[in-house]
Amino acid sequence: MRFVRQFVLSVCVLIASGFLLASAANAAPTASDVVKEFYATLTETMKQGPELGFDGRYKKLAPAITKTFNLPLMARYSVGPSWSSVTPENQEKLVESFSKFSISTYASRFTKSDGEEFIVVNEKPMSKANGFMVETKLKTKDNETVTLNYLVRPDEKGVLRIADVYLDASISELATRRAEFSSVIKREGFPSLLASLTQKSEKMKEAQIK
Repeated sequence: MRFVRQFVLSVCVLIASGFLLASAANAAPTASDVVKEFYATLTETMKQGPELGFDGRYKKLAPAITKTFNLPLMARYSVGPSWSSVTPENQEKLVESFSKFSISTYASRFTKSDGEEFIVVNEKPMSKANGFMVETKLKTKDNETVTLNYLVRPDEKGVLRIADVYLDASISELATRRAEFSSVIKREGFPSLLASLTQKSEKMKEAQIK
């Protein structure tokens, strides 16, 4: 009888352990995990950068950036109050142009690996933003350090995605874009903003090909 009890207890322990392992494996990624996964793809792309060329880097980074960054939200915020007066068709075009511009920016800036290291330092909850601030550092081979922080928030489906990037922990990429985009819309109208984003993406590609 004692043997049976020990056997049953052992089986229960194994089942519980298997359940806990499965639960851990299926656990939703943290905000830090989201950034780390993106950094892994970016680092790999940089190592292959010269061989891939601009188009190759673009294709490799596009799925990771589309998955990691909430590009529709970032595009809408960058346009600002004018967004509500834009037709759904043009909103869709803007998101597409903004996405291409964002991917092109990474493909043109991170062209090769030269001993850089991306380090995730900390993660802090941001109650006002309903998300987390993931603090990271880009360390160069010369031991120079650049601080890059990411605001990670749940999207409309509850999936954690990057909603903004802060250079030196204070300069918001979206705030900068909003100032630029609002100025273009005010001076020349929404079509000019679409054209401007397309031209900038093409220029980044052409500069890498030359």
